[in-house]
Amino acid sequence: MTTPYVIGIGNAVMDVISPADDARLQALGVQKGIMQLIERERSDYLTAAQAENQAVKAKLVPGGSVANTLAGIGALGLKTAFIGRVADDPLGLSYAEQTEAAGTVFVNPPVMGGDLPTSRSIILVTPDGERSMNTYLGISAELGPDDVNPSVFQGAGWLFLEGYLFDKPKGKEAFLKAAKSCHEAGGQAGIALSDPFCVDRHREDFRRLVAGPMDYVIGNVHEWTSLYQTDDLEAALAQATADCGTVICTRSGEDAILVRNGERVSAPVHRIVPVDATGAGDQFAAGLIYGLATGVPLEVAGRMGCLAAAEVIGHVGPRPERDLRADFRAEGLLAD
Repeated sequence: MTTPYVIGIGNAVMDVISPADDARLQALGVQKGIMQLIERERSDYLTAAQAENQAVKAKLVPGGSVANTLAGIGALGLKTAFIGRVADDPLGLSYAEQTEAAGTVFVNPPVMGGDLPTSRSIILVTPDGERSMNTYLGISAELGPDDVNPSVFQGAGWLFLEGYLFDKPKGKEAFLKAAKSCHEAGGQAGIALSDPFCVDRHREDFRRLVAGPMDYVIGNVHEWTSLYQTDDLEAALAQATADCGTVICTRSGEDAILVRNGERVSAPVHRIVPVDATGAGDQFAAGLIYGLATGVPLEVAGRMGCLAAAEVIGHVGPRPERDLRADFRAEGLLAD
């Protein structure tokens, strides 16, 4: 059997992580425990402030939702490739190099001579484990159809898209071109809705995606009910499953719901005390897509997603730190 090959498209965001105390956050004017989008000037200010703090050295970790998912899928043993956009600057070169070193092909070379720098999320971590994220989207928000080469999809069975990129018209065009290329290569295309506010902004376009080129869609309760403008989850899922072959709904702290071509199953969450919830949705997607790509039953794929999410919230950072295949074997989900 040929090893499944998964391609992702998303924001290529370098996480620039350093410790800070509450007084430092206050001095920098950073709101604790949330992610906020910032402009370039603010990004430059916070970057300089990090560099001035000689007591600690910032850690550079490639991030972005789909990139985190691909890292999880790759750690499970599948071939992965990432279509993202970085600049030919130190952060961009490091992003591409680290991505490749971790086993994911970074498809497009860093852009030379552009006006926008590599996207970054300046993350300040307080002693209580709270992550205060300040994200400047930079060049990754400019990803468009020219960044999607149809030849990349030859041999690729699965495509995964990030709803966050849907905020720009060029991002939408890139999605449609990628889905078309994936289908022409015989693959399956899917998307994570990513954020209820993003869904609110682009409801009709998202509905067209779900009812059109998407073969599978992942969302949480808030995203699905926002998409179909109802407070009734079952009503939202009924509309979603009428539109799309495979629909997945995560429910924080409750069983995930998975529906595929009329088959409906649930997957139990693994309750643990969270250390850092960052990456839970990204790694749920990783476990799920690994299961779908390797052809396991739908319920097993859902359980793989829940196990992967449980692992990542048990430590700081959005990517797995232990062998998830061992977790899957312990639960009887893998025979080897």
